[in-house]
This record gives sequence, C-alpha cells and structure tokens, in this order.
Amino acid sequence: METTILTVNNVWMMICTALVFFMHLGFSFLEIGLTRRKNTVNILFKNFFVITIGLLLYAIGGFNLMYPGFEEGEGILKFAGFGISAPEGGMGFGYADGGYTWWTDFLFQGMFAATAATIVSGAVAGRIKLTSFMLFTIFYVGLVYPIVGAWKWGGGFLDQMGFYDFAGSTLVHSVGGWGALIGIYLLGARIGKFDENGNPRVIPGSNIPLAAAGVLILWLGWFGFNGGSVLSADPTLTSLTLVTTCLAAAAGGVASALFSYVMYKNYDLTMFMNGVLGGLVGITAGADQMSPTDAIIIGLIAGIIIVLGVAFIDKLKLDDPVGAVTVHLICGIWGTLAVGIFGEMAGIDQLIIQLKAILIVGLFCILCSFIIFYVIKVSIGLRVNKDHEIKGLDISEHDGMEAYAQ
Repeated sequence: METTILTVNNVWMMICTALVFFMHLGFSFLEIGLTRRKNTVNILFKNFFVITIGLLLYAIGGFNLMYPGFEEGEGILKFAGFGISAPEGGMGFGYADGGYTWWTDFLFQGMFAATAATIVSGAVAGRIKLTSFMLFTIFYVGLVYPIVGAWKWGGGFLDQMGFYDFAGSTLVHSVGGWGALIGIYLLGARIGKFDENGNPRVIPGSNIPLAAAGVLILWLGWFGFNGGSVLSADPTLTSLTLVTTCLAAAAGGVASALFSYVMYKNYDLTMFMNGVLGGLVGITAGADQMSPTDAIIIGLIAGIIIVLGVAFIDKLKLDDPVGAVTVHLICGIWGTLAVGIFGEMAGIDQLIIQLKAILIVGLFCILCSFIIFYVIKVSIGLRVNKDHEIKGLDISEHDGMEAYAQ
C-alpha cells in the first residue's frame, strides 16, 4: 500500500515538475512578444541560459544551501555541502511523508530556482549586455534565491516565526521582482521610452499573439507550480489548490481589462494578459488556504493593482517592457499579505508576520541585487551602447544572428 501511494504521489510531482519546466517557454514567448523583434535571439539565449545554468548551480550547491537541515532555533544559514546525492531512505516512503522521492524533490525545486532570474530577464530586455545578465544570473540564482528559500522552505527563521508562503509569492516572485526593480533602475529606460518632458511612450511589442500564447502557457504551468506545491497527490488539497489558482487568474484578467477600460477607455489586451498573471502571482502564497470566493477577491484586487502598478512604474520613469515588476513584485507582495487577510490563516497576528517577512526579504534582495548589478556596472558595464541598442541586440550581441530571416 505504501509503495502504491508513493508511486502515485511521485508521478504527480514529476508531472508538476514538467509543467513548471514548460513555464520557461511561456516566459520566453511573453518576453519576445512584448519587446522588439530585433532582440528575439538575445531573449531566447538569456532564457536558455537561465534554465541551464540554474539547474547546474542548484545541483552544485543551491539545493543544499536551500535545504540545509536547520535545527530548531539554529541561526540564519547552514550549508550542507556541495553536490547532490540521495540520502539513505531517500527513495522510500519514509522520505517527505511518502510524497515523492529525493530525486524528484531536487528536480521540482530546481525548476523553481531558475524562475527568479527569468523574471529579471523580461524587465531588463532590450538594453542589457548579455555577459552582464549572465553574471547577475549566476549570483542571484546560485546564492540569493536559495538563501532566501532556506529561511522559509528550508526550515529557517522565517518558518520558525510563522511566515507562510505556499508556493512563492514572496520566495520566488518577489525575489525576482526586487532584482528586476534594481536592474531597471540602474540600467535606465530604453531609448525612446520617455519623451523630452518625461512622458511615457508606448513601444509596441513585436508579436502580441506570441505573447498571448506565453500567458496561456504560464497559466497551464501554474497547475504544476501551485499544484505541485501540495507536495503530494492529496486529492482534496490538490483540487482545491487548482480551483483557487484558476479562479484568481480569471478574476485578475477580468478586473484588469475592465479597470483599464475605465481608466483609459481602451480594451487593452496586454493589461488583460498581465491581469491573469497578477491573479496567479497573488494567489500563489495562499492557494491551499483560500476558499473559491477568497481566491476571486484576491484575483480581482490583483487585476486592479496591475493597472495602477504599470502607471506607477511609468510615473517613476522606470522602464519595464513586460510589466515584470508590477506582476511579480507588487502582486507578489499583495498575495503574501492576502494570507493574513483571507482564508484559514487570516488574522492581525499573521498579517504582521507576513509584512515582517516581506520587509526582511525585500531589504535582503535589494541589497544583494544592487551590489551584484553595481559591481558589474562599474567593472564591465551593464548597458550596451546606443548604436547597439538601436540596431538591436541580435546584431550587436550575437554577431547578426537574426530570429527572422529576410
């Protein structure tokens, strides 16, 4: 009986792992579709680099850094050592309460690790040097992400103080969002994004149908992102999690589309799409704790946040081509706070805990990402020169390898 349960759970977790991997195609499509076609090869290269180096770094040290075996009350950080090897009993029912095997655990968590840098990739698209982005990714995925993850999912001090983040509104999305925010601040806006008076201009994406396909792929991938975070095939928790995830996404999309129309008298498809993603990010912290009604409310608020957040980022004269900061950082913060407002954990004490964790993680990620980006900026430089940016990064960074042959 135990073998059957372990097999069923493990198969579900492997399916979820594949779905999370599939999300990287969604991120790629979305980023390509919302930016200029002259940067397509560059974007694809960055996304391939993120998933490949992310998995290797997670195998070398990230997994052991994130899950170090904290003892009760033991400090901020502990490191279990380099490399990966299955512990005794790691393939049996005694591991993870029979939810999955040790190898499945590594691979599922490894797919999450690369997502943080993928979020940054979209925000800095069109003007960052390829080598600079690669260096940032190595340090951010290799060190920053697993350290923050260890504080909660690895049993560290955030976990011990009662912080709750089911699938990563803060630990994945906000970590990426903070890095994206610092990146676009230090890089500056794309040429032509703001006029001489500082008013934002629309720089149209090259392929809106491709971007739409990316959003739908990401929504599908979230079945694995949140569904797999149950860490078993438990029918009650898994089905509830998938329902709340989908309802929040739907509500986020509708709210963003309608609120955007109220604000700008325009049915904006990109706002609709980002509203769906905002709803998904918003529900991620508490997807297993919410009722369907709670999920809809969380999604509706996330959809409104998307419209206001995009305008706010423009007001700050920051240039985020794909809306990554609004979707992943601002909606990630909202979703984390929502755990203390809605659902089974609602209460002022939990809300305060959630807020404290947001501030701690935010300060750490701001400091780390600023140091990494700034050191890169003063050493090899962050941004391509003006001529290269105008011609496109496919020509300047990839020796003229164009995505679309003439």
